Amino acid sequence: MKFLSLVWSNLKRKKTRTALTLLSVFVAFVLFGLLCAIKEAFTAGVTMAGADRLISRHKVSLIMTLPVTYGPRMEAIDGVDLATHWTWFNGIYQDEPKNFFGSFPVEPISFLEMYPEYTLPEDQLKAWLNTRTGAVVGTTLVERFQWKIGDRIPLKSPIWPREGDEAWEFDIVGIYGTTENRGDPSGFFFRYDYFDEGRVNGKGEVGWYMVRVADPDRADEIAAAIDAEFANSPYETKTEPEGAFAQGFVQQMGNIGAMLVAILSAVFFTILLVAGNTMAQSVRERTEELGVLKAMGFSNGLVLSLVLAESCVIALLGGLAGLGVAWAITAGGSPVPDMLPVFFLPKPYLVIGVGLALGLGLIAGIFPAIQAMRLQVADALRRNA
Repeated sequence: MKFLSLVWSNLKRKKTRTALTLLSVFVAFVLFGLLCAIKEAFTAGVTMAGADRLISRHKVSLIMTLPVTYGPRMEAIDGVDLATHWTWFNGIYQDEPKNFFGSFPVEPISFLEMYPEYTLPEDQLKAWLNTRTGAVVGTTLVERFQWKIGDRIPLKSPIWPREGDEAWEFDIVGIYGTTENRGDPSGFFFRYDYFDEGRVNGKGEVGWYMVRVADPDRADEIAAAIDAEFANSPYETKTEPEGAFAQGFVQQMGNIGAMLVAILSAVFFTILLVAGNTMAQSVRERTEELGVLKAMGFSNGLVLSLVLAESCVIALLGGLAGLGVAWAITAGGSPVPDMLPVFFLPKPYLVIGVGLALGLGLIAGIFPAIQAMRLQVADALRRNA
């Protein structure tokens, strides 16, 4: 710590160059933080998936339905704790395609038992159970459309038209939240009995089943048992872990992780060249001073450490500032909640960012530091004579 003032004085020697290098590192880490948040948004279904939950859908395609009678048969299978169903409704608000959001008819009690990360006040749950047209909506959706409890919301569904071609009408009776950045706060859930009674076609059918197993270690075994139960029937199933199901959706958009790594690799390689060039110039300009320091008794190891310290200070200052700004941006929530309802910077990525900043400083400074360490006193004093 006693040499910190010396390191800081060297950084202030060329203020413009140091400031521009800091700015480059800062921008790189802001980009790192935002890209990590976007990756988390696209892969949220994978990371939030419960280890004890399976998804059972039609074997041919997700768009094909299953009988509602499958639920009790699944629950009768050894190892199955609970089974509940979802159906994709594809609701559109105010006849505007842009006013699209995830909407699903569900069984209220089993739905909330399956997803403990969704929180709904007890009085609102009672209202949902007592209101046939009742719906509960996520906090993000409420903010987006400025809805409140008691509002009547008309929705049109191109998949599930209502008898008489009328709009489906729902009464908001509850607003659910999510815990610990888990779950999707932009959903719209309503009662399956109301939906099944009013739709023109597909009565008695559902989209897919969520299945909770008693022992996650037996998940594969139970998934195979479910599929065997309905083998050779008109509605054969494909059952897989919730995370694998979510991963299938993500992969339709491409390998998000690989794209993130490619972009950040290009950015950090460029910043590495910029920071390395800055340190190399700094060492060349201070050749005589380094020779004087060695003549005064500074060891080769100490000179190496001083140059590396300068490089690490630049990288850490710019990196920590960039991560801080990225965290502040994501802490404010999603800028496009209809597209990215989950938008935050997870703590593991912050730790990785700090490690990257330190690594950037060490790699950018190592070669100039070795050059300074190997510098001979006589050569250094003679070079500028």
